[in-house]
Amino acid sequence: MAGERETRKHLVIAKPFALEDDKDSENAASNGIRRILSLFKNVRLGSDLTNFQLPPQLNQPRSQLQCYGEMIYSFCGQDLMGECSRRDLPIERLKSVVMWNISTLRPIVFGMSPYNPVLGETHHVSHGHINVLTEQVSHHPPVSALHATHENENIDVTWCQYFTPKFRGAYVDVEVKGRRIMNLLNRKETYEMDQPRLVVRFLPAPGAHWTGKIKIKCPETDLEAELHLISDSLIERFKGNNNRSIKGKISQTSSGDKLYDISGHWDRTVMAKNLKTGEVEVIYNAKESISGLKPPTVKNLKEVMETESAMVWSEVSEKILKKDWEKAREAKKGVEDKQRESLKQREASGESWVPKHFSVVRNGKDWDCKPLQPAVPRAPLVITEAQGDIIN
Repeated sequence: MAGERETRKHLVIAKPFALEDDKDSENAASNGIRRILSLFKNVRLGSDLTNFQLPPQLNQPRSQLQCYGEMIYSFCGQDLMGECSRRDLPIERLKSVVMWNISTLRPIVFGMSPYNPVLGETHHVSHGHINVLTEQVSHHPPVSALHATHENENIDVTWCQYFTPKFRGAYVDVEVKGRRIMNLLNRKETYEMDQPRLVVRFLPAPGAHWTGKIKIKCPETDLEAELHLISDSLIERFKGNNNRSIKGKISQTSSGDKLYDISGHWDRTVMAKNLKTGEVEVIYNAKESISGLKPPTVKNLKEVMETESAMVWSEVSEKILKKDWEKAREAKKGVEDKQRESLKQREASGESWVPKHFSVVRNGKDWDCKPLQPAVPRAPLVITEAQGDIIN
C-alpha cells in the first residue's frame, strides 16, 4: 500500500503530507467538489461543524493528533527548532523562531479531513533530538494538547489546540484557538505565538488556505514579530493561482521601532530585510524543510501505547488505503461506538475523565494544558536520520 508503513495488523502509519503532494490536493479539489457540497445541502449558514461526521471517502488515513505532531517532528534538512536556541543574539533567535513557526505551516488537502481524535488518544514520535507527545484531552469540545522537547538545546514547546469550524455558505471558516508557547530554557526566554485561521472555500474555485495574523512575542528580549498570511483574491482563486504570500515585521515591543520587514511565500521562500542596513536574507526555504517527508517507523513495538493514533485507527486507515469504503465505514463506527460505550461506563460509575500526560484547566471557553512531565521521553516511533537527513 503506497504512502504508508504497516508493521503489524493493528499499526498503520500514513505518510505525512509534504510540499510536493500539493498537486494531489488540487486534483482532489476539482474531483470532489460535488460530493462535498452535497454534504452541506441541509446545513444552515453559521452552523458549528465541530461534530460534523464525514464519510471515510473524505477522511485522510490519519488522526488530527498525527497532523499536529507532524508540524513539529516531520521535516527534512536543518533542525530549525534547535536553531532557535543556538543563535547568540536575541534578534537572531527571534528570526529563528519566526522561521521555525513558518515551517509548521503545511499545505492542506482540500476536501479531505483527518479523523477526530477519541478521548485519551495519543501520538508519540521522536526525530533526532526532538521528542513529541500529543494527547486528546477533551472530546466535546475537541481539545488537543502537545508537548515537544529538544534534548540537546533544552527547548520546551507546549500547544493547546481547539478549533471552531463555521459553515458560511461558499466556504467553511475554521478559527483555531489555544496557546502555543516555546521556552528556550538555556536562554531563559519565552515566546508566545498566535495561530492562523483556516479557510476551506468551495466557490468560485475550491481550495483550502491558511489566513490571518500570527504574533510572536518575547517579553525577556523586548522583541516581537507580526506575520500576516494573505488570502488569495477571488479572481486569483478562480484562475486557479496559488498565492500563499506572507508579509510581516519584527519590532522592538517597548518603542514600536520596526527592525525588519518580512515578505515572501510560506510554501516557497521567505525573506527578511534589515531596515537599518538594507540587507535582505532568505530566512526560510520550504523546499529544504518540508519536501520528501517520510512516516515514522517502529523502533520498539512493545512500547507503543494502546492509545497510539496509528493503533486506534489502524483498521480504518487500512481499509481507506485499500479503498474498501464499506469496511472503512464499519471500522470507523467501531472506534466511535467504543468511545461512546466508555463514556456511558464512566457516567454510570460517576467517574471523571483525567488526561494521562497533561493537566487541563478550563476557564469559560478558554483552555490551558500543561504537561505533567518536564521532558518528553524517547518514543517507540521514530524518524531516522537516514529518512530525515538532519543537519545540525
